[in-house]
Amino acid sequence: MNPSYDVIVLGAGSMGMAAGACIAKQGASVLLIDAFDPPHQQGSHHGDTRMIRHAYGEGKKYVPLVLHAQKLWHELEQETGTRLFEKTGVLGLGNMDSAFITEEIASSREFSLPLEVLQAEEVRRRWPGIRIDDELIGAFEPNSGLLYSEACIRAYRKVAQQHGATLWTNTRAHRITYQPNSVTVHTDKGDVHAARLIVTAGPWTGSLLRELSIPLQPFRKTAVWYEADESLYGLGHFPSYFMDLPGERFYGFPSIQGSGLKIGSHDAGREVDPDEANREFGAEPDDEGELAQMVERFFPAVSRQSKRGQVCLVTWTPDHDFIIDRHPEHDHVLLVSACSAHGFKFASAIGEIAMQVSLQGKARMDISAFSLSRFQ
Repeated sequence: MNPSYDVIVLGAGSMGMAAGACIAKQGASVLLIDAFDPPHQQGSHHGDTRMIRHAYGEGKKYVPLVLHAQKLWHELEQETGTRLFEKTGVLGLGNMDSAFITEEIASSREFSLPLEVLQAEEVRRRWPGIRIDDELIGAFEPNSGLLYSEACIRAYRKVAQQHGATLWTNTRAHRITYQPNSVTVHTDKGDVHAARLIVTAGPWTGSLLRELSIPLQPFRKTAVWYEADESLYGLGHFPSYFMDLPGERFYGFPSIQGSGLKIGSHDAGREVDPDEANREFGAEPDDEGELAQMVERFFPAVSRQSKRGQVCLVTWTPDHDFIIDRHPEHDHVLLVSACSAHGFKFASAIGEIAMQVSLQGKARMDISAFSLSRFQ
């Protein structure tokens, strides 16, 4: 007889592992299925660090969600005794007319969040490792910082399994069969049934839900860590940062225990099939070039010697907003995907939302902005 669960979660990365933990804590039977062994380097959650910002340049609608996510990350730290969050502060750099920084400032005012708007001279004085021209400004959010992304996945995995969740690793799901009040997922390990299904499969979401023709596009992106002076760029001396420049958006993190200054591009990337993407850094001729140029331009005291590079996959929606919605034809199926390269910080809150929708019928927070209907 094929096994049966209350809920199956397809994809146990950032959103999926959080959802599985939240469901298991409610006492429901849950099976998490992942094609790899999370945390791993095949999806979108690896690379040591992810930023968490509160005054949100992508839109004020995200602020209540990220503030709740921050609270849940602190609770997960306490529950597991694991350090997951580092309050580095986050420094945004851009022109005075940067739409991103303008929205960040507006978000901080609407929600009474601490944010310092700094002239270029003050930025250079506070962080001598930064070189910027006078026409740029800084927006510094002291209470934001970074999350240790793989540690977050491990913490949720620990919680999920402590509360009875089943985890199938290195197991590929091939297709889904829908029944009126249940689903069957066909996998390498055989067929498995559940009353409800949550699909959190990142770049594989489109292929698992082909019938919806969702306009999702996976991209291959890179990040590089550069040898850096710890007294200038090390944790405690240097913030997490992003740069919103005309046609160029970059982000990065301080050097953590000698890891090197990290930098990645928010925009650059190559469209890929996630099953065919080359995950070896340096496989593409432009894996480092643009990032090296930005380091030379803005961080003059950083060595040109890279310590390592890494490839990551992200999945974009056309409007770069998330999808958190039920399948339009199968109410017992929830889709959580396409976090468009800014989703990790929300995983704690989105995992809770996925649990609420699946087990309780409705999310407690407003998720109407993330509906599928906007694409149909």
